[in-house]
Order: sequence, then structure tokens, then C-alpha cells
Amino acid sequence: MRPILIRAIIISMIVGSLLTLINQFERVAALELPNLWKMGLSYVVPFCVSLFSALAAKAPPTD
Repeated sequence: MRPILIRAIIISMIVGSLLTLINQFERVAALELPNLWKMGLSYVVPFCVSLFSALAAKAPPTD
């Protein structure tokens, strides 16, 4: 479980940073504080997707 969690954190840091730059580039370039709600979601969503998909791939199939 720990390697899956670490991988999900790494993926969320990379993807979240890219999404923050894409979605809030004007504010970041102007050295203004980005919208914290949107920035938080930019990190939480990739974390959840990565974690849930890795756990679903490990789960036994249900009939």
C-alpha cells in the first residue's frame, strides 16, 4: 500500500503543478496569490485518480 500512496503523491505533485500553471498562469506570472480553492483541487483530483486507479487494478475481479 505504501508504494501506491507514494506514487500517487508524486503524480499529484507533478500533474497538480502543471494544472496550476495552465489554469492560473496570469496570476502566477504577476506574482499574485492564485485562487487557493482551484489550486488545491488541482492537486487533490490527480491524487485521487491515481490512488483509486492503482487500487482498482490490484483489486480482485468481482463477478
